[in-house]
Amino acid sequence: MVQNPRSGKITKRLVDALTSEGVRFTLWDTQLKGFGVRVAVSDTKTYVVRYRTIGGADRLLHIARHGVVTAEEARERAAAVLAEVASGGDPQGTKVERREELTMSELCDLYMKEGVTMKKATTLRIDRIRIARHIKPRLGKMKVTDIGRADIERLMVDVGSGRIRGEATPHTRGGIHAASRTVGLLGGIFTFAVEREFVKTNPTRGVKRYKDNRRDRFLSPAELARLGDVLAELEKHGGDPRHINIIRLLALTGARKNEIARLKWSEIDRTMGMLRLEDSKTGAKVIRLGSAALKLIEGLLSNGSIYVFPDRKDPKRPIANLDWAWVGIRKRAGMEDLRIHDLRHSFASAGLAGGEGLQLIGKLLGHSHVSTTSRYAHLADDPVRAAADRISESVAASLAGWSVEDGQTAH
Repeated sequence: MVQNPRSGKITKRLVDALTSEGVRFTLWDTQLKGFGVRVAVSDTKTYVVRYRTIGGADRLLHIARHGVVTAEEARERAAAVLAEVASGGDPQGTKVERREELTMSELCDLYMKEGVTMKKATTLRIDRIRIARHIKPRLGKMKVTDIGRADIERLMVDVGSGRIRGEATPHTRGGIHAASRTVGLLGGIFTFAVEREFVKTNPTRGVKRYKDNRRDRFLSPAELARLGDVLAELEKHGGDPRHINIIRLLALTGARKNEIARLKWSEIDRTMGMLRLEDSKTGAKVIRLGSAALKLIEGLLSNGSIYVFPDRKDPKRPIANLDWAWVGIRKRAGMEDLRIHDLRHSFASAGLAGGEGLQLIGKLLGHSHVSTTSRYAHLADDPVRAAADRISESVAASLAGWSVEDGQTAH
């Protein structure tokens, strides 16, 4: 058995290699005196800094867990703590005082600034909305140390029943799904608070969330035809072409909403017939375009923006009101339970119904977690190209109000 060192220059490689071997220990840095990493029996690793106040009191201040911050970030924070101590300060004592005064609103702001380094921009946007619409109005003025499980449960009931501010977007207006997601976000915020020692326990623990009874929705050919009729009618009577074309592209590609709504002209590869997305929920991604989807894209007119579907008020930003437009479209189609994401499920369903294999469907939907280069390679395979053609043509046939044989589609 290899024994863990008790000192050394703290780096990511060194910390990653540390194991408790059933005994808690602390490894101290050889370059910054007082800086260390504590390894728990559970193998949880926490960066710490040890110092002595001017009054002679020994302190051990927890910085953050390994993974939440990098080794270098922890080193910088430790250096800042030691500099404060050298100037006569007592960061640990200040932290205790701060803990007694910190409000939920302040904790949320701190979490969004320092606790979300691993989250994607799209997730952060939804987090900000939930904090502003659900959390701060109910808990914002409360001291963090005063918040208990009963407060979390009351918030969940309020959000679940829809008792929230009226200007929320469709996916943050409330309901049991929004309530469960908000409690989940609160769990992350309070985990951050525990790590920073603002609170001793996480009040979301033990809170029973609403069961998410939503089922994956698949459109039948008849329902796709109905949706197609609505889109064609909107197009005929001056509906916003951005909304119409986004919905069609979502149905024809199986892409996620923001992959199309935030699509840039530079991400369209007409020669290879694909979208080369710089970023998505799963990182860089390629979407193979079937002939129907490619025909639609080729009909789109340049608009002077970097975005294919820009916001009307600020063309430097992507379209911002798609959710409300979708509410109206699905209502016209008589399918008010239909989510935009269900178009993605329906694409997969159409492929499976047409005899395509799960592996090909997974590739088309971007479910494979491989490097960007290899993703480009396997999506260029002829079987995948043919599958994209067959599925998008199948969907286009059901969207009877629009045909790939139609002329230019402007927006």
